[in-house]
Amino acid sequence: MISLLDIRARIADGTLSAADAVRAARERIAARDPAIGAVLRTAPEAAAVPERGPLAGIAVGIKDIIDTADMATECGSSIHAGWRPRADAAVVSRLRALGAVPLAKTATTAFAGLDPAATVNPRDPGHTPGGSSSGSAAAVAAGMLPLALGTQTGGSVIRPAAFCGIAAIKPSFRLLPTVGVKTFSWALDTVGLFGASVADIAHALALIAERPGIEAPAPERPRLALCLQDFAGSADADALAALDRAARAAERAGASVRDLVLPEPFARAWAAHPTVQDFEARQALAWEYAEHRDALPPVLRGQLDRAQDLTAADYDAARREAHRARRLLKELFSDVDAILTVSSVGRAPKGLGSTGDARFNRLWTLMGVPCVSVPVPGDGLPLGVQVIARFGDDGRALAVARMIEEALGRA
Repeated sequence: MISLLDIRARIADGTLSAADAVRAARERIAARDPAIGAVLRTAPEAAAVPERGPLAGIAVGIKDIIDTADMATECGSSIHAGWRPRADAAVVSRLRALGAVPLAKTATTAFAGLDPAATVNPRDPGHTPGGSSSGSAAAVAAGMLPLALGTQTGGSVIRPAAFCGIAAIKPSFRLLPTVGVKTFSWALDTVGLFGASVADIAHALALIAERPGIEAPAPERPRLALCLQDFAGSADADALAALDRAARAAERAGASVRDLVLPEPFARAWAAHPTVQDFEARQALAWEYAEHRDALPPVLRGQLDRAQDLTAADYDAARREAHRARRLLKELFSDVDAILTVSSVGRAPKGLGSTGDARFNRLWTLMGVPCVSVPVPGDGLPLGVQVIARFGDDGRALAVARMIEEALGRA
C-alpha cells in the first residue's frame, strides 16, 4: 500500500515531485485495476497538478456517489449513466484547495445500497471487498491510491476497510460535509476516509476538516471498554480472536481494558436503524423509484418496496429510540475513553453475491460517533477491529486506534 505521509515526506525533501506522485498513481491504476475493478474513470490528464499545498501530490479516489465536475457521477446505476455535475461536492472542493488531485471515481454499489458492485477483494479476488464503498477500499488496499473517500449509512466504510485490511474512519456525523453527495439517508450518511494506516487518515482528516487537534496523542493510560454488542448476534470465532489480540495489544501499550455490556436502550436503537434509514431512502430515491423502478437492482428495489409501508409515526418512534441511546452513550463515555469492538462479523465472505453484514456497524452510525477500523495482522483474509469514541472526539478515536495499530505491529 502507498502511505500518504510517505509521499508528502518525499515531496518535502525534494526526492519526489507532486506531478510525479500523481503520475505514478495513474500508472498503478492502469497496471493493477483491470484485475480488481475498483476504478471507473480517471480525471483528464491535461489537468495541471498543483505543486503546493499540504496534500499536493496526493491522488484521491472519490466514491461514485460524490460529485466531481471533471468526471461523471453515476451512483453505480445505469439510471444516472453519463451524468456530469456542474460542480464538485464540498469535500472534493476542499481536497482541491489543499492541493490534492481527485484522480479516480471509484466503484460503488448502486446508490450505496446492498447490491454488489463488480469490484473484487485485492487480497483474494474470490471474495467481496465489502460495500458500499467497494472501489475506494479496494483501490487503497491494492496500492493504487494513498487516500480515498467513501460514505457510510450502515457499515459502508468500516466493513470494506476490515475486509480489505486497511485503515478507515467514519468521522463524527457531519464533521465532513455531504453537500454534493447522493443522499440515501440524511440522518445517517457520513463521508469517511480510507488509507494505508491510521496515521495517514488522521493527517488527512485533520486537514480536510480544518481541525489540527485531530492529530493529538492518545491519553497516557486510555480506558477502553470491550463491547460485543450481543443484541446484534455473534461474531465469528476469528473476529473475536482478532478483537482479543487488539485488546491485549492495547494493554501492553498501557491501556486499561474492561468489559462493557450495553443496556437495553441500545438494542432498541440498533433495531430502529433500518426504519430511520429506509424511511429516508424512500424519499431520497423517490424519483428513481417512481420513474425507473425496474432499473433498480433487486435488493434495493425490494428495500424500497417495503419502505413504502413505513409511516411517519414509525419513523418518529425510531428517532426517539436513537435519541435515548445517544443520551445514554454520552453518560457511558464519562468514564471510558473509547469502546473497542469488532469491525465485521468475520472475514470477507466468499463470492461476489453479497457485500457482507453491517450488523456490528449500524448502531454506531446511528449514534453519529467516530469509528476507526484498525487492521489486525494474521493469517488468511484480513480482519479489523473498531475503535469508537464520544461524538466530536475523532482525535481520541484516531489516537487510540493508532496506539493499538502500533502495538499490534510490535507483537
